[in-house]
Amino acid sequence: MCFRSGEEKEETVVAESSDAKRLTTPEGAAPRRRHRGEKPQTVEVGDMEPAKTATANGKNRNHPFPWLNLLVTEPFYLLHFLAFFSYFVVRSSVPQTISSDLSHLLLRREMQAILTFLVLVSVKMVKEETWEAFIADTLFYAKGFLFAVALVINYHLAFCYLLGFIVIYVVCQQPPYDGLGDSSQLTPLQLESLLTEGKTSRFWLVEFRTLCSSTWIRTSRVFPELSTIYSNKNISFGIVDIGHFPNAAETFGVSLWGQLPTYILFDNAVEVSRFPDFNSPMPTITKKLLCQHFELDRRLIEYVSG
Repeated sequence: MCFRSGEEKEETVVAESSDAKRLTTPEGAAPRRRHRGEKPQTVEVGDMEPAKTATANGKNRNHPFPWLNLLVTEPFYLLHFLAFFSYFVVRSSVPQTISSDLSHLLLRREMQAILTFLVLVSVKMVKEETWEAFIADTLFYAKGFLFAVALVINYHLAFCYLLGFIVIYVVCQQPPYDGLGDSSQLTPLQLESLLTEGKTSRFWLVEFRTLCSSTWIRTSRVFPELSTIYSNKNISFGIVDIGHFPNAAETFGVSLWGQLPTYILFDNAVEVSRFPDFNSPMPTITKKLLCQHFELDRRLIEYVSG
């Protein structure tokens, strides 16, 4: 009987075919020596690109000061910050230019405005479903109260603030939620190809949107969050930007006036449901409303139960 030494056994395990090495060792990395009994680790080629994308998104979202980053990089937030900060500069010089009675009146109005603002913000924090809607309402209330307080000081100052807010509204837009969740950004041609070939999912829930819609910006995170919860092998989520592809509106029967975003559910390339319906008023988009309309809970239960 012949016995092999431990080094010979280890060399025998390490000596594998070139095809196995390509599957178990990433390109550019040194081959790792495996011990006897250890299973090889396979790397799927299709998983490498999503992993890179996820890593890049993670770096963007793990910024140490995300709100400070938004404040500096987004003109919408930066201009609002400068407008509100300018009031403190103006306020510091007010006592020297107005009477004591007007100064006391201004102080009372400021306290009333702050207390009312805090109450409204607290109510909106409870009622609003998305941060984008909460921020939009908070800034609207803040601008209104700032204009009202400025009227107490000087009508010209109030007019300057009003003009500044109009300029911000014209030149800037509130940034929407930039995540996709488990949804896919699609062109109309890609969507038609996915629906006709039917090689992916039986159901496709597609959001037709445009970036210039304030209604969509307020609810921009609803669809990605739904896709994270309900996306599976039976139903997929897609996004088509009507602003980039206006011809898709006519192709899929989407109205560009007052009905964006529009959500359409396809079953094997056939439209089975849409929200909102044709010529119906646009309600407030919520996750609960979309779940009930497209019966997403029932479809998820049917998928899980097999």
